[in-house]
Amino acid sequence: MPPSTQLAAAFALGCAFGLAARLSRFCLLRGLRQAQGLDGDAARGSAPALQAFALALAVALLGTQALVWAGQLDWSLAPIVRTQFSVPGVLLGGALFGVGMVLARSCGARALVLLGGGNLRALVTLVFLGLAAQATFTGVLAPLRQWWQNLGAVALEHSTLPAVLSAAGGNSTTALALCTALPAAALLVYAFWNPALRRSPVQWLGAGAIGALVAAGWWISSHVGVDPFEPTPTTSLSLIAPVSESLLYLQLAVGRDFSWGPALAAGILAGAAAGALLDRSARWEGFDSTPRLAASALGGTLMGLGGVLAAGCSIGQGLSGLSTLAVASLPAAVGIVLGAWLALRLLPVTLR
Repeated sequence: MPPSTQLAAAFALGCAFGLAARLSRFCLLRGLRQAQGLDGDAARGSAPALQAFALALAVALLGTQALVWAGQLDWSLAPIVRTQFSVPGVLLGGALFGVGMVLARSCGARALVLLGGGNLRALVTLVFLGLAAQATFTGVLAPLRQWWQNLGAVALEHSTLPAVLSAAGGNSTTALALCTALPAAALLVYAFWNPALRRSPVQWLGAGAIGALVAAGWWISSHVGVDPFEPTPTTSLSLIAPVSESLLYLQLAVGRDFSWGPALAAGILAGAAAGALLDRSARWEGFDSTPRLAASALGGTLMGLGGVLAAGCSIGQGLSGLSTLAVASLPAAVGIVLGAWLALRLLPVTLR
């Protein structure tokens, strides 16, 4: 069992994320809907939620790579930073997750945040996400996962973009600076060029806090309560495994350790509940139709399956993964955005 200090830190990390995400309505899907003119909250031609996601990613990238430069992070213990992966598997997994996100009208992180405010639709999504993820990890879908992850598999010499650039003949410090500064600058320009985000301090402050929490998560899992004789995986904000592990722990707590995932998920629920009470948005919500229930269940299933194949979700790969500059995170993030974008375009209005 991880030391209690690390579990307490994971819970606190989740609380902070849940509170910031609830108050700022942080959500990649919401931003993609705004970009396609499907969200009435945004002014015409603007997508403040997508700009907020870009800001969070820029802060996460700068914070995480600053820790790398300071020698505070070791990616050898981070499962998401890997040299061997299936490009088709990761792309398909990301696309399935993106489609599921549209069907469920939330990602795994957003579903936890909504549940914290009393949204029972999110509970259905999370249950099916956790069941599908566990079935794909170790259950009946494991053979399919193994087959797909071996299809088009690649074995790279280096796992991160700075390492690749450095191996090509560049200075390691210069490579790290270039791979960090250029995308971070582009993201910040996009985030603040349109005044839509600047006019919403709650959104940009929340996004900045979430980006900082991603970097904090990497540091916490690497340094807080770490046993040098039994090192734990280096991780940060990510929701596929935590939701799956939380469901398992609720059913099989006897003889099973309480770990980082359940502590993080519990913290997100607590933080989101606090945020819902603060802004007085807490209320019980349910389904208004059977088709909507079915779409949420199917969406959760696709997110669980796709999230395992992609090794992460819109937060786990879209923020935490990309903040490491891991090569494997790029096709995962592209798949998530592409799947969601196409689903918003092609699915019937009642399903999106």
